[in-house]
Amino acid sequence: MNIYHEQSKNVWKTWLLMITFLVVIVAIGYVFAMVYDNIGILIVAIVFSLFMNFFSYWYSDKIVLAMYKAQPIVKEQNPELWNVVENLSITAGLPMPRVFIIPDPAPNAFATGRDKEHATVAVTSGLLTILNKTELEGVVAHELSHIGNRDILIATVIIVLVGFVSILSQIFLRGMMFGGHRDSDNSKGNAILMLVGIILAILSPIAVTIIQLAISRKCEYLADADGALLTRYPEGLANALRKISESGQPMKQASQATAHLFIANPFAGKKVSNLFSTHPPVEDRIRILLGKRDVA
Repeated sequence: MNIYHEQSKNVWKTWLLMITFLVVIVAIGYVFAMVYDNIGILIVAIVFSLFMNFFSYWYSDKIVLAMYKAQPIVKEQNPELWNVVENLSITAGLPMPRVFIIPDPAPNAFATGRDKEHATVAVTSGLLTILNKTELEGVVAHELSHIGNRDILIATVIIVLVGFVSILSQIFLRGMMFGGHRDSDNSKGNAILMLVGIILAILSPIAVTIIQLAISRKCEYLADADGALLTRYPEGLANALRKISESGQPMKQASQATAHLFIANPFAGKKVSNLFSTHPPVEDRIRILLGKRDVA
């Protein structure tokens, strides 16, 4: 399995996710329309799902950067970070991404954008404080690998789509709780529609969250491996991951919807079940990077 195969798979995963979102929203809209006897709801659902697919493709990266108050920099503002990103981009054969700094003392980083020509690497101020140059190179190489592997589009699109599926599901469930559905002689049919709607509303956000977790974990392992190959010094990334993990400082604006974007769990220090964590255990990542040697 080579990197081009993985890139192609990620493109198809993105399209599959967006099509799934379209189908789910239309299905929920159909149930809404039947329960409330209003075909206009279905039309709105179709238009809405198409709009959200378009919006998530073009603007989801800007939303994420705004959420974390990330600020763009030029070379003069942080020459070391800029040079690391520039040199590794050249080595990876990628266009120079935009560089942002997030004003947050928690050490972390992510890459975002719809493609390699419109990519961004963002690091926190806390990351720049605790890492030396080789460790910073390891982190940047990891993020550039996400760009090269075309992970960034699907990772960013997930944020918008997962969030809106959850919101719509809550709207439907609240609508069912407070009534408003049609009354007719076909009470059995209405009951079935209501049951289907409730099942869709409950399972839809769970399903997309499972997709989010599965995609994120695999992408992290792959970006670790590719990042280590890019720097030819896996110890740099391994040491960076260890320092980030040991800091135990959660990000101020940590959100479950965006957690999978970061190189490390932004909820550091908080108890999060491994089953529902967007990241594989740091110990496993370090062990793999160091060739399964003892890293204790």
